Amino acid sequence: MTSWTPDLTDRNGPRYRAIADALADDIASGRLPAGMRLPTHRDLAYKLGVTVGTVTRAYTEAERRGLIGGEVGRGTFVQGPGHRTGAVPVPQSDPFTWSPPGEPSLVNLTAITLDHHLAAQALGPTLTAIAASGAAGMLEYAPHAGIPAHRAAGAQWLARQHRAVASADSVLLTIGAQNAMAVALATVARPGDVVLTERLTNYGMKTLAAVEGYHLEGITLDEFGVVPEAFDSACRRLAPKALYLVPTMHNPTASVMPKARRIEVVEIARRHGVMLVEDDVFGFLTPDVQPIQAIAPDITIYLSSISKSVSSGLRVGYVVAPPALVPRAEAVIRALHYSSPPLPAEVATRWIQDGTADRFAEAQRVEAVLRQQQARSILPANLVCGHPQAQHMWLLLPEPWRREDFITEARRRGVAVTGGDVFAVGRTSTPQAVRLGLCQPQSVDVLARGLHTLADLLANPETGMLSIV
Repeated sequence: MTSWTPDLTDRNGPRYRAIADALADDIASGRLPAGMRLPTHRDLAYKLGVTVGTVTRAYTEAERRGLIGGEVGRGTFVQGPGHRTGAVPVPQSDPFTWSPPGEPSLVNLTAITLDHHLAAQALGPTLTAIAASGAAGMLEYAPHAGIPAHRAAGAQWLARQHRAVASADSVLLTIGAQNAMAVALATVARPGDVVLTERLTNYGMKTLAAVEGYHLEGITLDEFGVVPEAFDSACRRLAPKALYLVPTMHNPTASVMPKARRIEVVEIARRHGVMLVEDDVFGFLTPDVQPIQAIAPDITIYLSSISKSVSSGLRVGYVVAPPALVPRAEAVIRALHYSSPPLPAEVATRWIQDGTADRFAEAQRVEAVLRQQQARSILPANLVCGHPQAQHMWLLLPEPWRREDFITEARRRGVAVTGGDVFAVGRTSTPQAVRLGLCQPQSVDVLARGLHTLADLLANPETGMLSIV
């Protein structure tokens, strides 16, 4: 973060406008290059001797002029020439922490990963069987939408584990869920189009919008997901092309939208002609929950993958499109990556057909529940949010903790967590909360060590505050 302090000498008018003008001058002179992270509202207010509200107004004015971007990751950034006002700036670094396997010094709770030991044991025999049956076809280009047998297996998997309504003809293979998001949105939207999301949304969607030029607008959330009235209002004001949402095990809050709310969302989408893009990557964790796509398959582009249930490294994802949109989605795939690699899809298909994938998914469900129970036995119950079968947890921070201070002190004590601002769309007010990826630590003992550290910080904030300057 830059130590930038604007020179307000001889600048007349309101202080917030003077700050915005100084920011514009320093960007024009090259003192503040594109991508530079600006001071926080509180820090700049302290340096200038003004209120935090004054700095907030100044940053808002600067954003209106296209000088800076909204919050991405943890900060506000200077924009480059020609950046479109309202777009999400491309982040300069990944907010998630990646540590080498087996590293004991850091309890890493920043990502949502899974235990791969079962898949690792099965991979060798499966590859041997593929080689024995003739692997030449696995080295050729696949059809854009995927090999028919792989599409059929994907339809079976999604129906069996996610309750999606899918046929082989409606399923298209992708390279994981992130690629599936890109395919789904490019099928229904163009750069500059408004795409609605939950006010807190998947970080991958924010980076995708930044690269592809979609204009993201966040919708108010409650404990049940998107608030229908807010969705209806956004549709009337903004004429969006699509609503992207994660109704099951929402990322980051781990909430599950009730069926009645899902029906309301569908009715509003139909009324305004808005396509729904449903990310159901966590749907296998609650196989009794019906996805929105099963309620309204004609206006929903559904996406999922085996990354949270079987193997993240295989990078096998699926898009289920309404029949009328399948040709368009196939054309998008051709333009983006031509086709998905057939070898990983063949591994996934064999595991789906012989029941191996189901066994892996069940193991992940059992592990998620076990770790949720462990976390809820250690952390204060009134601060824990989310479904008790989720692979992640939303942790509210009590006073006097501020999100940035808690993250810093937790990291100093050997625990990495993800701040709620990473998931915030635009300059919205973000809850003082962090997301915990419960399945990333390699053992429950390591997880317990990290959770006890967090519990101690929550119970004794003054001990952490002493180390923060």
